[in-house]
Amino acid sequence: MWQHSHWPSTWFANYPKSDNGLSLYAKECNTVEGNTTFYSLPHQDAVARWCDSVPDHFRFTFKFHQNITHVHQLQHCDEEVAQQLALLSPLKEKLGVMMLQLPASFGPEKLPILDTFLAALPQELNIAVEVRHLAFFAKGDEEKALNQLLIRHGANRIIMDTRALFTGSLDAGGNNRRAMLEEVREKKPRVPVNVIATGHTPIVRFVGNDVDDDNQRCLLPWVKKVKIWQSEGKDVYFFCHRPDNKDAPWLAQQFIDLYNNTTSSLALNNLSIKTQPEQNSLF
Repeated sequence: MWQHSHWPSTWFANYPKSDNGLSLYAKECNTVEGNTTFYSLPHQDAVARWCDSVPDHFRFTFKFHQNITHVHQLQHCDEEVAQQLALLSPLKEKLGVMMLQLPASFGPEKLPILDTFLAALPQELNIAVEVRHLAFFAKGDEEKALNQLLIRHGANRIIMDTRALFTGSLDAGGNNRRAMLEEVREKKPRVPVNVIATGHTPIVRFVGNDVDDDNQRCLLPWVKKVKIWQSEGKDVYFFCHRPDNKDAPWLAQQFIDLYNNTTSSLALNNLSIKTQPEQNSLF
């Protein structure tokens, strides 16, 4: 997300008040994972505003609508695909990646459907695919077939890492925190973390918890892997989530700190929250 009701008084507190949360977000980060298009398509005027609110180097990553991925499961939806891509086309190169999130029911027997779908997309479109069927994580022939298919199309395999989220007890932190964790754990997939870059743009969706040590333990291997990918010339997207996403910027800053403390290459920019000591309690 690019806006939250808490951020004007926390993350964005050092900026003049603004009604445009996206423009403030884009001063801090250079990409956003846009879930909004999974649930409903925006009006064309909104797309124009989004484009005008961010600098040229900013990259949106939007999901294909759920009718395409979950209802039709990539079949008989050519018109809907064309409609969504046409709607987002004013973003031009600011549309960094289109994300194809497939349901757990989309299994190995449907790989020919995925093959046909990817082949029909415009070649200039950067695609990332997220699968949930457990056969695609079993390191067998089914997973090999998926990875080879994605490599043929130059498509990226999205890596979902929820290990930190599922670490620790639900009991600490009171009833409100327990209820939130239960809800988030129920919604997020608990799948193995198989690390592979099938395309030029590896995408990691990291879901942490509210314990700094747990997050750090799971983030440190990613710092090393991100650097390896960067040394290979890949353009890495790393998205951070927390049980309550109002806290997600602090998780992102934790990753930035770990990255900058273990690299001699170009450092990542800090977020503005570093200037707000009172927020350290969130770590």
